[in-house]
Amino acid sequence: MSGYQIDELAFDGHAALRLRAPDGTQVMLARRGATVLSIRVPGEQGMHELADSYVDGTDFDSLKGSRFAIMAPFANRIDKARYRFGGKTYDMQPGVDEDKRAIRHGFVRDALFELESTQADAEQAKVVLRFDGIRPGAFDGYPFAIDLRVSFTLREGALSLSVDMHNTGEESAPCFFGWHPYLRPGSTPVDSWVLTVPAEKGVRTDEALLPLPGEAAYVALDDWPERDYRRGDVIGERHIDAGYVGLVSDAEGCVRSQLTDPASGRTITMWQHSGVALMFTGDTLSRDPRTSVAMEPMQSMTNAFNREDCVDEITLAAGARHVYHCGLAWSGGQ
Repeated sequence: MSGYQIDELAFDGHAALRLRAPDGTQVMLARRGATVLSIRVPGEQGMHELADSYVDGTDFDSLKGSRFAIMAPFANRIDKARYRFGGKTYDMQPGVDEDKRAIRHGFVRDALFELESTQADAEQAKVVLRFDGIRPGAFDGYPFAIDLRVSFTLREGALSLSVDMHNTGEESAPCFFGWHPYLRPGSTPVDSWVLTVPAEKGVRTDEALLPLPGEAAYVALDDWPERDYRRGDVIGERHIDAGYVGLVSDAEGCVRSQLTDPASGRTITMWQHSGVALMFTGDTLSRDPRTSVAMEPMQSMTNAFNREDCVDEITLAAGARHVYHCGLAWSGGQ
């Protein structure tokens, strides 16, 4: 194969696309949820699957684990499914009992995205998926209009995302993006992998995994050694479900968190330019717990809709856009 290619195909009945690189790398995307289903890369011992996504249509239908979820117009949890914005209170689960309230990861995990465009040439393969279904009346407690475009671009050794959130309504809206990829650099246990997160602070949460109020949420990693992965550390038996802020950029303006399997010599890098990095070792997954690590780039904090310190980050004026860039890169491997 002399250049990049894009094919349309099906994944157990779901419309999907396959991006192929000249070196044999293959990325499969479902239009449902703009969900990455597979990232297969070549190595000395054959193809290796980097993505811990859904294994079949039944698994995909369950959406358990929110594997590779595009999270919009909010990422992660909102406390009791209520929030205040612009002086008004909104309820995203009206009539639901207090002890059963739980909402997370936005509205588009199960949405069917339109295929807006594809491009394949000698340098890259690019797919643009679009969802315009976030409208007043479509989702309880969110009377705003957001057009969402997600661009996936496969280049040598990398898959990048560019996300465009456009407020097409007549008033400001709360809106931010996150992505939920589960990654496995090798076939050895998670415990033996090395995690690196370049951040100055960790996010302390309560029992519901909601950040503590105000400044109490932010803890310098010098004072929280069990959550400090700045220099790279073996995960071991630690259960990680933690956010990081004060992200430290490199000379190219990127924040690069890394996951390395010493046995295979392969490293996966999750990059972002800003926001929050959340790491999760998958201990509570109903299928195959602790066989991958979720490395989640997020534009803002969990429960950001209810945090005064996040108002500027999440406020999207009428007619304005939030554009967020993130992605994955991989190297090494037997």
